[in-house]
Amino acid sequence: MQFQGFWLCLNLLLFTLVKAELQDEDVEMEDFDESSEEIVTNEDKLSPEVKYKTPQPIGEAYFTETFDNGILTGWVLSKARKEDTDENIAKYDGRWEIEDLKENRVPGDRGLVLKSQAKHHAISALLSKPFIFADKPLIVQYEVNFQNGMDCGGAYIKLLTDNDYLNLENFFDKTPYTIMFGPDKCGEEHKLHFIFRYKHPKTEVFEEKHAKVPNVDLKKFFSDKKTHLYTLVMNPDNTFEVYIDQVIVNQGSLLEDVDPPINPPKEIEDPNDKKPDDWDDRIEIPDNTSVKPEDWDESQPAQIADPDAFKPEGWLDDEPEYIEDPNAEKPSDWNEDMDGKWEAPRIPNPACKIGCGQWQHPMIDNPKYRGKWEPPMIDNPNYQGEWTPRKIPNPDYYEDRNPFLLSSFSALGLELWSMTSDIYFDNFIICSDKEIADRWAEDSWMVKKLVARANEPGVFTQLLTAAEERWWLWIIYALTAGLPLILITLFCWPRKKKDEDAEYKKSDIHKPQTKGALEQEVKEEKAALENTINLEEEKENHNNGEIEKGRMVMIYKGIFIPI
Repeated sequence: MQFQGFWLCLNLLLFTLVKAELQDEDVEMEDFDESSEEIVTNEDKLSPEVKYKTPQPIGEAYFTETFDNGILTGWVLSKARKEDTDENIAKYDGRWEIEDLKENRVPGDRGLVLKSQAKHHAISALLSKPFIFADKPLIVQYEVNFQNGMDCGGAYIKLLTDNDYLNLENFFDKTPYTIMFGPDKCGEEHKLHFIFRYKHPKTEVFEEKHAKVPNVDLKKFFSDKKTHLYTLVMNPDNTFEVYIDQVIVNQGSLLEDVDPPINPPKEIEDPNDKKPDDWDDRIEIPDNTSVKPEDWDESQPAQIADPDAFKPEGWLDDEPEYIEDPNAEKPSDWNEDMDGKWEAPRIPNPACKIGCGQWQHPMIDNPKYRGKWEPPMIDNPNYQGEWTPRKIPNPDYYEDRNPFLLSSFSALGLELWSMTSDIYFDNFIICSDKEIADRWAEDSWMVKKLVARANEPGVFTQLLTAAEERWWLWIIYALTAGLPLILITLFCWPRKKKDEDAEYKKSDIHKPQTKGALEQEVKEEKAALENTINLEEEKENHNNGEIEKGRMVMIYKGIFIPI
């Protein structure tokens, strides 16, 4: 029975592991089937065969682009030159192509790919109509895949301000924009920009306002070579949300969560205010009542020669520390008229193993040194605190309660520099209804996500791959695998009880007894006891004389028996 319990535990564990693995596979396949009826797996291939349909917006949109027709219809390549830049790289001559994804491609689905390294790229397209900030939300959404990872470069977009002099052929870094949004990286700095240009109501000067930094680790989105969905939502109530892969990574208020803030302070420091000459901002001052002690000796040096040190045996006073290299030879092309007199290079003197030159006592701290005496510091009774200029009303103060009302925009542009090529862009949409953007993502980005998930290696393969780069994972794997075995051994392995606990002693087992047997045992016990008493009496009589016998009682198994 004990071994059966052990095998029951072991089989239960194995059954649980297998069942969990099968459930994981079932969940993935169910999600894959339910999310899109257009995906049909081909068992003869590693990646699923996909019947893809170009997404169509289910409502009004200001701009959509899928690149699926393979033509840059409506897109304009910039012919501008970047200002204040070296002439060799000032031109926007970076190359763009429409291509399939390198990995996890979906047949029929294409995207715009930045192809050049270390070049400026600029391309833009007009919206179907300008977006005017009023009473409708703004939703901007597009996909990015860093197919080669990212060393240094951006994949953000600019929504170009609508004005009479907007010329897409002259699109460059100083073209006015209303919003800049998207990922950017250089070195170990990973960013997700949300910047908008705000017009000062009084000075009419545009200022860049930066949303607070997302409180998430953005590193994986630049390195995992997967297609990620970036979404910006701005609401008429002055709130905003930023999503990656339909998960909020940043949100806040345009009034409170941007830097510099929208509304300036009501008061500012008076630039003409000056600190008075008699203003005392010293926290402590020297105690003028204190007197230098009479035994304070300022003449003692900070260090003295160590009197206990002695010159090591073998020290060579007359040997130089460095000598000319005896193996060095003057170069054959050495010209003393041009190069001067040749001298052999100097090397450490091999004879100076212990030391050479004039020996001197090493220096140690002087125990008698006290330094220059200075009076101790005390609290300043006249301390007035740290001086600050007085406050005056801010002449540029204003209060804008609705910063959502930004300048309208009429074009979308990509103006980028990158040290990494093959950045993939796809499925742009600008609209005022989040449901439209979500459905657009379901018909486009979600298909890519499901195909990528279907092509992902199993958990075991992922663990092996991870351990190839991080050797210490093998230790974790061993501990993780060994712990269940140890627990099974401790709790399920059959254990043999000790003989004294598992079996009763024969003398402790009560056998049924008859009345005759009980009387026989009593007689035997009585006889043995009488023999013992007789021996004791003989001994006592021998020593002390004969004593009177008393009445004896024997207790046998709880019964009093007279003797």
